Amino acid sequence: MAAEPSLRPGADGRPRCWWATGPPEYVGYHDGEWGRPVLEDRALYERLCLEAFQSGLSWLTILRKRESFRAAFAAFEISRVAAFGEADLKRLLADEGIVRNRAKVEATIENARATLRLRAAGGSLRELIWSFRRQQEATPRSRSDLSSKTAESAGMARELKRRGFRFVGPTTAYALMQACGLVNDHLKGCAVRDEVEEEREAALASLTKL
Repeated sequence: MAAEPSLRPGADGRPRCWWATGPPEYVGYHDGEWGRPVLEDRALYERLCLEAFQSGLSWLTILRKRESFRAAFAAFEISRVAAFGEADLKRLLADEGIVRNRAKVEATIENARATLRLRAAGGSLRELIWSFRRQQEATPRSRSDLSSKTAESAGMARELKRRGFRFVGPTTAYALMQACGLVNDHLKGCAVRDEVEEEREAALASLTKL
């Protein structure tokens, strides 16, 4: 039996990573967000929380609920979520627009508080997360070249947990790395790979100047 192709043409004829040629939400996310560098704390916090909510579910489910998540969690403004109390927890667990998993909802609130503690100690979520970036040795050519976790994602997960973050295992951490541009896992030949890599190189250059 022939292996499934790792690149597939979209409706516009452009080759994309195999997972991004179905629902339009996937195409838009693949082309416009996945792998492009995210450097701002609020946006990193949002991605971290959404990756945690995705655990055990499809990413399409999360994308389709994304605006509901933003409405429920005060646009992921860190200080506002950190101040959520019992009434907010009850509200969130009754909100059909999001994933009503108590452990994940509580983790989202606690992760906001952990981010504020990180800032109070003189750090930032950007500094912590991007400290685990790595130099990629080779461009992935097929889905078999991709990992679900790496030594760097395991290290990130350990450090986040040490800092009080929840729902941040090595697989979730690597998904965050892929989503936020710490690695570029667009496959060789993907229509947006080179564009994403240019943005990553610019972001890495800016980080080295800090």
